[in-house]
Amino acid sequence: MVKLRNILTLVLCTLSLCTLNAQIAFRGAWIATVANIDWPSAEAVGDSAAQQREMTFLLDSLHGLGLNAIILQVRPTADALYKSAYEPSSHWLTGKQGAPLTWDPLAWTIGEAHQRGMEVHVWLNPYRVNLAKTDTSMISADHIWRKHPEWFWEYNKQWYFDPARPETREWICTIVQDIVSRYDIQAIHMDDYFYPYPAGGKKLPDEASFKKDPRGFDNIHDWRRDNVNLAIQAISRTIKECKDSVEFGISPFGVWRNASVDSTGSKTQAGITNYDDLYADTRLWIKEGWIDYILPQLYWEIGKKVADYEVLAHWWANEVRGTKCKLYIGMAPYRLENASAKTAWGVGNEIKRQMDLNRTIPEISGECFYSTRPLLRNPRGVCDSICTYYK
Repeated sequence: MVKLRNILTLVLCTLSLCTLNAQIAFRGAWIATVANIDWPSAEAVGDSAAQQREMTFLLDSLHGLGLNAIILQVRPTADALYKSAYEPSSHWLTGKQGAPLTWDPLAWTIGEAHQRGMEVHVWLNPYRVNLAKTDTSMISADHIWRKHPEWFWEYNKQWYFDPARPETREWICTIVQDIVSRYDIQAIHMDDYFYPYPAGGKKLPDEASFKKDPRGFDNIHDWRRDNVNLAIQAISRTIKECKDSVEFGISPFGVWRNASVDSTGSKTQAGITNYDDLYADTRLWIKEGWIDYILPQLYWEIGKKVADYEVLAHWWANEVRGTKCKLYIGMAPYRLENASAKTAWGVGNEIKRQMDLNRTIPEISGECFYSTRPLLRNPRGVCDSICTYYK
């Protein structure tokens, strides 16, 4: 009788684990291409054979962990890691922006990923033109920045599309439509880079644009948020009109607003927030149904005073409850590398603790890891934990 009871207990525990694992339907990793973070490596720039070998390794490794999706960055600085008639090839891929492509990296990667049963979410950065460390001299002659300089402004040594201009929204939608119509992808994905992160109190150079066309707004901050809202709405509409099966996902900074400035915000003390600093009203996008999933970047530990992972996971769960928007959580295995024993990241495995917590929140239906290369180095045995859950 005791033996039978033990067997029944084991069966129930196994069924319970299967149910919890089934809850996490989306199991992804970001593959960052900007600055050759994940792919291709600096050594493989300009070498298509080496790039294919590297991508094969990444896909095999991620699939081996039980992941079923990649989020591949294909437009880091208004350029293309795919064959585009609108924007030049990325120098992170070819070594020189605008150099001819001898293959289509996106089409090839989609084929390889799908063979492994993995989704491909195409990651675009909407406004960024360059990084501060990359001089504008490297921008190719056929880049839209050179053709229409009036569409852009500079902030903290970087150039951006002016979010206030209708031409900006139209251009981004043209890029989105081109990708969605030509490639067998599962989603268009954007991360946390909307208006630039504040830099040392420097003002954004858009006051003249606001005064010229305030569109009925008295407050420049509300006007900026509306600029981004218009873009998100237009992109959403473009995707659905082109191919309704393709999703639109956003991965914002982890804090919408602090409760200290808005009682409906999270009980956090973040120095930067989506709403007040990046002008990304992610809550509105969820409630209006403009996005299919939200993937907040919760790159802090459980118990962190100013931004507690557990507090934020529950806050975002509450935001999607009763909506059609799915909630995935962005996690940071890179923080396990070289972590001090004085921090939560250096004691045990913080990612495992977070995965345990995620399974107690029914609204969380996906997990995604930033980024691929640090993940595959298996810091503090994180890959073993992931395999335990996903395999």
